[in-house]
Amino acid sequence: MSLRYKSLMQWFAITRPVQVTVAFLGLISLSGLTHAEADASYWQAMQKDFFPNKTLPQSAEIEITAPKRAESGAQVPFAFSIASPMTAASYIKSVSVIADANPVPLVAVYHFNPSSGKAEVSTRIRLEVDSLVHVVAETSDGKFLVNQVAIRASGGCGGTIGSDEDAARQTAGKMKLQVKPQPAEAESPNNTLKQAHLLIKHPMNTGLQRDLVSQGYRPAFYISKVTARFNDQVVFDADTYIGVSEDPSIQFPFKAEQSGQLTLLIEDNEGKQFSTSTEVMVN
Repeated sequence: MSLRYKSLMQWFAITRPVQVTVAFLGLISLSGLTHAEADASYWQAMQKDFFPNKTLPQSAEIEITAPKRAESGAQVPFAFSIASPMTAASYIKSVSVIADANPVPLVAVYHFNPSSGKAEVSTRIRLEVDSLVHVVAETSDGKFLVNQVAIRASGGCGGTIGSDEDAARQTAGKMKLQVKPQPAEAESPNNTLKQAHLLIKHPMNTGLQRDLVSQGYRPAFYISKVTARFNDQVVFDADTYIGVSEDPSIQFPFKAEQSGQLTLLIEDNEGKQFSTSTEVMVN
């Protein structure tokens, strides 16, 4: 395992349970990532570390939607949709999004079940430099699928922050939640698949960003968990890291065969929890 990759593993081990500043790690990681164009060589090592002893065949069943060149590395639109059954006998269990050239490559891991209805997410991510972004799906029977896209972008994980940290913390965790029919099924009278649109107010500080006033590094402060329950049953949840953009936007489907309540619970890396809910009407 490379020294760079060992540093990333140490970052995960430390930052999940406690709040720390990862500025030193950022300086080490970013120093080797200043070149342009997506580098395919990172993936070989990452595949072995994230998915040891697993075979990851390329699959067109994973459809990725992303710009070839992002206007901002801090806000890169990114979506995936997987053409797979979502039944009790066979379904997509989890999907990992990995930005190969980011200082911390693992962006998020999304968990699905048959009540999700479809393995699909639309969101925004950060990219520090030009990178391949891999989407790895694990099926309920333990098989893996992978697809990837190259995106040109810069400066999404580091840089400087001029906003007031105290003000950002006071508003962190506020949410807006809407539920609509899935676009493809909006006209269907028997439509049970809904789409949740979640907006979260949160700075998603990476720990690699310098404060313009103090000139020090802002501590890592990010949403680490998102869980959605419909009528008290989990229909979607995600483990998220610093590769998710500021003020996260997450769209995901879920099955609603009867009216009920959709509740979203989020938790940040400091252990604070926030929730919101909305009523879902089914005709």
